[in-house]
Amino acid sequence: MAMNSALDTLIELATSQTDEAAKRLGLAIRACEDTEQKLAMLLQYRDEYEARFQTSLAGGVTAAGYRNFQLFLEKLDMAIDGQQKIVDDAKRRIVDERSEWQSCERKRMSYDTLATRMQKAAEHKANKLDQKLMDEFATRQSNYKR
Repeated sequence: MAMNSALDTLIELATSQTDEAAKRLGLAIRACEDTEQKLAMLLQYRDEYEARFQTSLAGGVTAAGYRNFQLFLEKLDMAIDGQQKIVDDAKRRIVDERSEWQSCERKRMSYDTLATRMQKAAEHKANKLDQKLMDEFATRQSNYKR
């Protein structure tokens, strides 16, 4: 009985760890989606800014205006590169959190399997005991009738 209690405690603990790992995985996925949205917005803004500049080039731009455009694009590209690194880090975090969740889930499932085996062994033992008692009862009945 103490073994079942200890195993039940392990199962509860493993289930709790699995739930926490799943929550962290969900948070990592949401954070990655947010970083990807920010990257997409930066890329879209860069495209729009470059298109506006191309339009203004047709009307003529001063050398200072052209230089300002280049400087701004460089800063925008640096921001895009930085955001891409953040996205990459977020994706790595998802991989790490998914691996952790899978590890916790495997542990929980192994405890469940062990509990199932123990339960089946206990049922088998109880069935053998019942069969033995029934055999003894039948033998006594048979001897009593003689």
